[in-house]
Amino acid sequence: MIKILIADDHPIVRSGLKQILIKEPRMVVEGEAQNARELLTLVRKQAWDVVVLDINLPDRSGLDVLIQLKKEFPGLPVLMLSVQAEEQYAVRALKSGAAGYLDKHSAPGELVKAIRKAVAGGRYVSSSLAVRLALDLDSGDRALHETLSGREFAVMCMIASGKRINEIAEKLFVSPKTVTTYRARILEKMGMKTNADLTHYVIKNNLVD
Repeated sequence: MIKILIADDHPIVRSGLKQILIKEPRMVVEGEAQNARELLTLVRKQAWDVVVLDINLPDRSGLDVLIQLKKEFPGLPVLMLSVQAEEQYAVRALKSGAAGYLDKHSAPGELVKAIRKAVAGGRYVSSSLAVRLALDLDSGDRALHETLSGREFAVMCMIASGKRINEIAEKLFVSPKTVTTYRARILEKMGMKTNADLTHYVIKNNLVD
């Protein structure tokens, strides 16, 4: 029996995923978490076969949580789930150790297939994402934002979305001073000087909706 832990802050999404998986005789959703704190507590308490993790949690970036999970439990498969288009986060998630990346609009069968592949030790990618990965490998070029940590990337996207320092600090549960430090580090790594520069880059590269 495959024991699954779902982490998503929307009850309706968790319920929908459970309805898909309950039809599978060898799969059972034994745990649910609505934020990163609950997820980490559950993972540390008992063994799981796979984690289905939303990329946007209310208290931490899903990418940050993914990195932490891979450090603490390197053998635990983690499937990233998101409403964001694949090209925005998928490559980044896979490079951080995700066992797969699924759009929330994917067909139910895709989720089941991805879980089976992840538990078997493989990685699940859609055909379109496979093409993107191949192109990335062929190009050898590294996008500027790929030099950022998961937290820095999240801060950059929030800045580009027009959020103020205090708003970002509240969302990430850190101090405004910490956000300011992140911003300075982002600008340095990206070779930019202003929020306008960051915003232009983010929009040009379709990193936010």
